[in-house]
Amino acid sequence: MPLILQRLLHPHLAAGAPPRANSLSPAAAAAAVSAPRPLHPAWVVVFISSWLATACNVPLWREVAQLPGQGSLRGWGFAIAFALIVAAGNAALLSLLAWRWTLKPAAALLVVMAAFGAYFMLAYGVAIDASMLTNVLQTDVHEAGDLLNWRMLGTVLALAVPPLWWLLRRPVQRLSPLRQVAHNGLLLAGSVVVIVVCLLLVFQDFASTMRNHTKLRYLINPLNSVYALGNIATKPLRMDTRTLIPVGRDAQLGASYSGQAKPPLLVLVVGETGRSGNFGINGYARNTTPLLSARTDLVSARNAWSCGTSTAASVPCMFSHLGRTGYEARSANFESLIDVLHHAGLAVLWVDNQSGCKGVCDRVGETITSQQKDVAPNPALCPGGECLDRVMLQDLDARIAALPAEQRQRGTVVVLHQMGSHGPAYYKRSAPDNKKFGPECTSTSLQECDRQQVVNAYDNSIVETDFFLDSVLKWLSAQDSKAQTAMVYAADHGESLGENNLYLHGLPYSIAPDVQKHVPWITWLSPAMQDRTHVATGCLQQDLAERRITHDNYFHSVLGLMEVKTGAYNPGLDMFAACRQAPGIAGVAG
Repeated sequence: MPLILQRLLHPHLAAGAPPRANSLSPAAAAAAVSAPRPLHPAWVVVFISSWLATACNVPLWREVAQLPGQGSLRGWGFAIAFALIVAAGNAALLSLLAWRWTLKPAAALLVVMAAFGAYFMLAYGVAIDASMLTNVLQTDVHEAGDLLNWRMLGTVLALAVPPLWWLLRRPVQRLSPLRQVAHNGLLLAGSVVVIVVCLLLVFQDFASTMRNHTKLRYLINPLNSVYALGNIATKPLRMDTRTLIPVGRDAQLGASYSGQAKPPLLVLVVGETGRSGNFGINGYARNTTPLLSARTDLVSARNAWSCGTSTAASVPCMFSHLGRTGYEARSANFESLIDVLHHAGLAVLWVDNQSGCKGVCDRVGETITSQQKDVAPNPALCPGGECLDRVMLQDLDARIAALPAEQRQRGTVVVLHQMGSHGPAYYKRSAPDNKKFGPECTSTSLQECDRQQVVNAYDNSIVETDFFLDSVLKWLSAQDSKAQTAMVYAADHGESLGENNLYLHGLPYSIAPDVQKHVPWITWLSPAMQDRTHVATGCLQQDLAERRITHDNYFHSVLGLMEVKTGAYNPGLDMFAACRQAPGIAGVAG
């Protein structure tokens, strides 16, 4: 019997000490003969790296196949070199983990990560970066449940089970510590050599492709996920996450609060997954907003753009004073618009029908509808435990009344964070009486449905948002006797509905299509609020019809509307400033 096999069967024996002749029974000896021969760790690395580079990178190779010039001899040469680079990259990563107790677990983890990554990239056309993984990590149970389906299970099993079964069944040769270090070093060096040689052979094509087709770098699986996780894990090294820098501690209320007859009441509706182009009020062929479109006192900014392509990126950014560029480059976390409003002495309430305020309201607190015992069991508002947005208006008066009276007497800002049109289960986002378009896609595997069915389900969710916003306006009108009211609705990001085989959202901002960034933004000012702020609706309707605004304007526009004076306020970013008349000038239109 080979000595190495005897050592595997008898690990308690000292290296080089042969077992006694009668130490194995006939059955054990037969089993030993049929047992697979232990593989050198390097071969395990090569096999797993090859599997990851081929089977688990179908989304990448599908994109590569669509590049100009593919199918030619030069195109094939580029594809083969690219595949070797990907395989060598995986091998280089595994060479750092190819130790006795870590090789199999690390390989198994990479296989599982790659299997899930491949499914989502195949199914929805998404790319994986730090922002996408952050969004995944912050997804709540209901949102995660919407993504589960049989297609995902089948894809993950098909990609993960074969290599995992092979890893489980195949013994790995044990090397002494010094030999292991040497072999791992040689494996790493060999991987780097392969990468360098392949790059030199196709450098011109590779550089051009990576520059002109940026999305490809986010499809290299699972290195994309590993890089993203590393980016998230090392964030505390690049940014001071423990310190919260104050903003607007000098905030004071303006002259309009002196001797006011009625305090202001502003509702900020933070929309979810809103495509500007699918809102009837913005000229969409379908009248998805019949209630809003029938009004003449609304301002719809048709050229509004988001700060990010996911909730985790956009919501903190739009409530920040830094703007998109400054927010992405920040070296520490700052207080938000909610904090500044609170510093000014206003009453602030955050009601959430989604996965939380993403840290924006942490110092003020939030009410999450799914955690309200008196709301969640309501079968009409919360079918299946997921609540329609209209549930946020239930008991809203009581929640406001519970805020400190002294602050309410100055003014109140209420934030309503929608579930909106969150996918892929768009069909769950509208009540039966708001399903105007059919048939709907009722699968979370959107690629299984005809694209028109996907659009139908999404458009019905906009009809629901139309109903919800109209309900908010009616509720605000009912407060006229005790408050001067206004509403600002802005979605956090848009959505892809199958254009170019892309679904959902979350692509890196630089490569995301416009439908993931072009968002609806609707403002309503009551006549009393127009008088108070000297901002005329008619002027806004003309000024914002085509003027480009972004989430960079949000922080400053809200402060301007509520007349909060602070050094953090930038009047150049206040979208209402152009229509703000001097006190005493007549002509409030709308």
